[in-house]
Formats: sequence, structure tokens, C-alpha cells
Amino acid sequence: MKPRSRSGARWLLIGAMALSGFVRAGEAETSWPPVNPLRALGDHIADVVEQVLPSVVVIRTEAVRYHVGRDFFFGHLYRIPERTAGQGSGVIITADGYVLTSHHVVDRAQQIEVVLDNGAVYAAEWIGGDPHTDLAVLRMVTDEATSFRPIEFGDSDEVRVGEWVIAVGSPYNLHGTVTMGIVSQKGRVIGMLPYEDFIQTQAPINPGNSGGPLVDADGRMVGINAAIHRGGRGGGGNVGIGFAVPANLAMRVAGSLMETGHISHPWIGVVMHPAPDGVWIEEVFRNSPAEAGGLQRGDIITRVNQRPVQAPADVRRAIFQHAVTGPLTVTVRRGVELLELGIQPEAMPDVDLLQR
Repeated sequence: MKPRSRSGARWLLIGAMALSGFVRAGEAETSWPPVNPLRALGDHIADVVEQVLPSVVVIRTEAVRYHVGRDFFFGHLYRIPERTAGQGSGVIITADGYVLTSHHVVDRAQQIEVVLDNGAVYAAEWIGGDPHTDLAVLRMVTDEATSFRPIEFGDSDEVRVGEWVIAVGSPYNLHGTVTMGIVSQKGRVIGMLPYEDFIQTQAPINPGNSGGPLVDADGRMVGINAAIHRGGRGGGGNVGIGFAVPANLAMRVAGSLMETGHISHPWIGVVMHPAPDGVWIEEVFRNSPAEAGGLQRGDIITRVNQRPVQAPADVRRAIFQHAVTGPLTVTVRRGVELLELGIQPEAMPDVDLLQR
């Protein structure tokens, strides 16, 4: 008999060890061949996608914009109409047809259509929007009592860095596109909105994904896809860094918009930067709640409502979760003194005023 080579013997040994381990793990009940873990993972992802897709919609918008022209001979000014079209994504959040999307997808749109996964098209009416969090709510217009498939909601506070998530939407007019990645980080602030608490994800997100859901491995919505990092000057596509509004915040905003058509966010009026032992106040806006409550430039915020803060995002989150009515307790270090100040928040001013 021809002797086996060393490499062949090594692979036989490895195979025997693997088989032995499989039998021990299964003990009395074993199956052969063993379950393919990649197939099992793929089947689970496909099941989640089948569950989620009926709740994800395409949002088409049309508007007429005017730009100014000048008559070459006489110098008269006149307005030239231009019809523009846009597209984004959205997600059904109630059985009676309320849809959550990104504010920038539908902002200033004059006609809005919602396209379901099965191809059905519905006109949509504007319910309300919140530019501070880049969220908006629409409602599909139907002639009869139609029941839609709302998405299941997850608890975005419980999302863990490193867990798998799936982004669903319609980038580049590609309806029902599904991408997958992990949660890269939570609580991201990128300087795009007055209030930010983004979930950062590695799941590829591209233009057109805005307003679509980010779901966990069980198909529960944990975020609304909002923005991508384009990779610096000239970057135009996904580089593996996307951002989503946490679902808990999105549904709180959506609930207020559905009930009243608007939402008021608390605001105190300070510009902040990180400091080694808290959050440093660089500027206090004039006639703001912070000024009225006694906050000063150079103060170090250490606690808000008795909860320690280490970054500006912690302060913003604590303020944002506080009611517009009712005092806010802010603990600051001023020189060698530790002061507790009562600040009465006000409704956040218009976005345009904040950006001046």
C-alpha cells in the first residue's frame, strides 16, 4: 500500500477532529451533512428582507422652481419656471398609511407620490416636518379603507456597536435595494443639523436611501437613514460611513407631527466644546434662556439634571429629552466654584436663524 503523504495525513487528522467535535457538540441528536452556517445566515437575512420590504416605499416629488432671467435688449427681468423632480425613500409606520421620511426629501415639494413595494402608487399629503432632526411625516391618500403593512419598531437605545444592521431604500432609482453592515458607533455629531445623535453604520447608503429604514437582525426599525460621508472633496459615493436618525427619536418626532402637525424642541442657546473635565461654554447667545439663567462664557458644564456630561452631544441630548416647559438644572464649574443653575428652556428657533 502506498503510504499517505504528510499533508494528506494532516488533513485527515483535521477532518477527524472536526467530525469528532461536531459529534460531541450534537451528542445524541446529530445530522449529516452539518448545517451550512452561510446558508443559514443567508436564509435568515432573506426572511428579514421579505418581512421589511412591504413597509418600505419610494417617494417621488415634483415642484416648480423659478429663476430670474434678463431680457438681452431691454434689460427687463422675468421669472423662468423650471419643473424639478426628486426621489427618496420612506417607511410606513401605521396601518392607515402614515409614512416617515427625511425632511429634505419632501421639503418644498408641490406634488408627492408614494410607491409601494408591489408597485401601487398613491398620492401623499403633507402632515408635518421637522428640519431640526430632518424628519417629515406624510399620509397616503386613498378612496377606501386600505390597510398597509407598518414596520416593526426596535429600541434604538439598546442597539450595540458592532451588531449587524440592514439598510433598505431606493438609491439611484433602484427600488428595494438592500445593503448590510454593522453599527460603527452611536451618538455621532457631524455638524449637519441643529440636533444630532446619529447612528453611524457601515451598511452602504447612497443618494436616494434617505428616509428609508435601518433595521436590526430581527427586522425591527432602529433608525432612519439620513446622510452619508462622501470621502472629502470630489467624493460622490458611499465610503462605508453612513448616518441614521435613531428610531426612538424619529418616532417621538413622528408622534408629535401626526398629532399636531408640528414639534417644539427645547433650546437654551449656547455654543459648546469638549473640555477635560466637562463641556466648555464658548458663547452664550444674547436674550437666550442660558443668559437669563446665569450661564457665562468659560463655564464648564459638569452635569445636566444631575447626570454627568462629558461631551457637547451629552448636553444636547439631555436638553433635547427635556420638556420645553419646566426648569432644567445645569451644574457648572466657574473658577473654583461649583454652581447649580436653573435654566428655563425655550422652543428652538428656526433653523435659518440658528445658521446666521
